[in-house]
Amino acid sequence: MSNSEDIKPPKIQKNTGSIHPINQTKNFIVEYLVNMGFEVIEGPEIETEKFNFDMLNIKESHPARQMHDTFYLNKQSNLLRTHTSPVQIRGMLCRKPPIALISGGKVYRKDDDATHLPMFHQIEGIYVNKDVNFANLKNIIFRIVHLLFGENVEIRFRPSYFPFTEPSAEVDILSNDGKWLEILGCGIVNPVVLENCQINSLKYSGFAFGLGVERIAMLRYGVTDIRDFYKSNLDFLNQFKWKYLINIL
Repeated sequence: MSNSEDIKPPKIQKNTGSIHPINQTKNFIVEYLVNMGFEVIEGPEIETEKFNFDMLNIKESHPARQMHDTFYLNKQSNLLRTHTSPVQIRGMLCRKPPIALISGGKVYRKDDDATHLPMFHQIEGIYVNKDVNFANLKNIIFRIVHLLFGENVEIRFRPSYFPFTEPSAEVDILSNDGKWLEILGCGIVNPVVLENCQINSLKYSGFAFGLGVERIAMLRYGVTDIRDFYKSNLDFLNQFKWKYLINIL
């Protein structure tokens, strides 16, 4: 019979956790923008129509304000924020230019398919100062896109419309299969929004940009169904553990 000293407990395999791929992507972008001088601010996920729509020049007739697009609470007096822009409004109301803010977090819209979720994450940035122009905006957009997709990615700006920016643009990248893919929206802050925040639009101007974190993660990691990020499938999630470790080493 073996000596008791030879009896050892079986080895227990330790499965260490890691940061979720959505948080990996969000933290990666936020850290880069903080290093550029942006200040991170946070705000409530339950918002009022004033901050979610009115202060951003989104009129009552805009489709985004309809019941089929927005989660309203308390007979429409409150709602689940549809973007993180209200956080920037709150931030500008208590600051004076120059202002450089980023806000990131959960937002809510009535969408649910392979590329949209009723809850997803956004990162939005705004910069307000004297003589800010579209060239300044393009510079930072190119830097963000090159950070995420490499220096050789082809980028195009398409004219678009957002009530809170004028002019406005959507930014696309050219995929490996030759298709243009939208990755973010941006523009010059509408003077109406500046005035709503008690900032003199004749003296100051600014740019703003916003991107969906899940959308960026899908493109970076080659995920085709956004819902896979939230199914708690460890086989799916574990593949991002090594990508995270490579990024921080």
